[in-house]
Amino acid sequence: MSPGSPGGAATLLSVNVGMPKNVEWNGKTVYTGVWKQPVDGPVMVRRLNLDGDGQGDTAGHGGEQRAVMVYQIDSYRHWENHFGRDDFVYGQFGENLTVDGMPDGEVCIGDRYRVGSAELEVTQPRVTCYRVGLRMGEPELPALLVSHHRPGFYCRVITEGEVSAGDSIVKTSSGPHGLSVADTDALLYLPDRDLARLRQAVDIPALSPGWQGSFHDLLKDADTPKPAWDGFRRLQVTSVVAESTNVFSIQLASADGSELPAAQAGQYLTFRLPDAGTPVPVRSYSLSTSPGYRISVKREPHGVGSGYLTSSLHPGDVLDVAAPRGEFVLDDADTPVVLVSAGIGVTPVLAMLHTLGAAGSEREIWWIHSSRRPEEHPLAAEAHELLTKLPHAVERIFYSARDGRLTKDKLVDLALPVDATAYICGPESFMADMREGLSAVGISQIHTELFGALSSLNPGIVGETVRPPHQPAVLGHGPLVTFSRSGISTPSGDGSLLELAEACDVPTRWSCRTGVCHNCITPLLSGDVVYSPTPLEPPADGQTLICCARPTTDLVLDM
Repeated sequence: MSPGSPGGAATLLSVNVGMPKNVEWNGKTVYTGVWKQPVDGPVMVRRLNLDGDGQGDTAGHGGEQRAVMVYQIDSYRHWENHFGRDDFVYGQFGENLTVDGMPDGEVCIGDRYRVGSAELEVTQPRVTCYRVGLRMGEPELPALLVSHHRPGFYCRVITEGEVSAGDSIVKTSSGPHGLSVADTDALLYLPDRDLARLRQAVDIPALSPGWQGSFHDLLKDADTPKPAWDGFRRLQVTSVVAESTNVFSIQLASADGSELPAAQAGQYLTFRLPDAGTPVPVRSYSLSTSPGYRISVKREPHGVGSGYLTSSLHPGDVLDVAAPRGEFVLDDADTPVVLVSAGIGVTPVLAMLHTLGAAGSEREIWWIHSSRRPEEHPLAAEAHELLTKLPHAVERIFYSARDGRLTKDKLVDLALPVDATAYICGPESFMADMREGLSAVGISQIHTELFGALSSLNPGIVGETVRPPHQPAVLGHGPLVTFSRSGISTPSGDGSLLELAEACDVPTRWSCRTGVCHNCITPLLSGDVVYSPTPLEPPADGQTLICCARPTTDLVLDM
């Protein structure tokens, strides 16, 4: 490789491009464009890409905000020394432009640079992703890029033009607040972040929408109350009420007589039911009132948890219960609210209706519910009574046996207010239809509740067959791990919790696989873990990073 240019001027050393290809990795197929090769002569830099270049996972790479990836020769030398290697070639780190100068600690978000006849604007640090480790044969590299403050950065193209190796790089303007690439990277991935700098970051117009959203989430998390208690707590059943032939409401109170912490309308409780079977079932149910701790459970034909709760409980019985959780919660705005439910999905939105009723809300409230027939409409009288006391409430009930199924077209015909915030709970297909209908009306603030496992987020993985969760092909001999949303309990093996989940086809969410990005963060309802490798920022109490966590005791995960 070239030794680079002398002095302080920045210079383009190499232009690197490459089209995505399939690569075998850990028994999976990854479609990736991280393999870049130097090219001779001028290359056209366009709004979305360089000529001859492409990305495999456009959700995390490429596009207008990430059209050009830049990495520095000084970082090449740093990693050669760190790994004791001398086999690096230009494009080794998946970058389009290998440059001499422009260190991550000095280049700032929003800075603009002239390279050849193109002008570029810095938009974000590199996405922390396992594929750069795959390309380098160094799995821990994603974490090291962050901890060593050498991520590299992306640019968007302000002016399209040609670039060539040897071009000078000239800074044409500076971004606001002087937030460097390295400092921006640390704000997202490292502990002890400065909230004042976070607020400055979201004020930088050039910062990509993805990073803007992540920083807004961090600011929101800083103000979000943590779960009221760790693990499971003993709560006592105070009443069991039959709401219909197959729906029962169970009222709970503290077993020691103390006052329970307030829960937010729309949150759920998770129950560990050792008397219901082996392995111990763990199930989640929405609170169906607010304030108070009441759940309303539908007895399913083969439901181990619901069968026990609706058939075996009596006042005075004690249950193991995790603290209220969930982000499907009622806002405190004064704009219209649309509450849409089907079947037993009524429970979290009923809790929201209780909150609105207790406040004597002046909001415009639309209550839309679908059941098969009136006798299968749980808690109908309770909801109707609440609605009659609210001055601007509209009730629309659809019985599929009489009116036909509630469809997105029927939802559109209701003339709902477009400035409403909507909350939907019911079967997954129902929520998808309702979301489509609400979007067609013009409602953009739409929230859904899903009790099954979250959808997978496995960037770059292709060609995998989706199967329902199951026991792994080879059972381990370690502590018992329960994936509560997926209904799987299995002994752990020697690998991480992520690897165990993958062996069980439990849907997983990850990106870096080294404890950096926190995409894999999961509520840890009970149990203890150790980490290998150690994450750069430890998760909050009651959470775990499954990509690098290993159980030391039996544990329950909310996934």
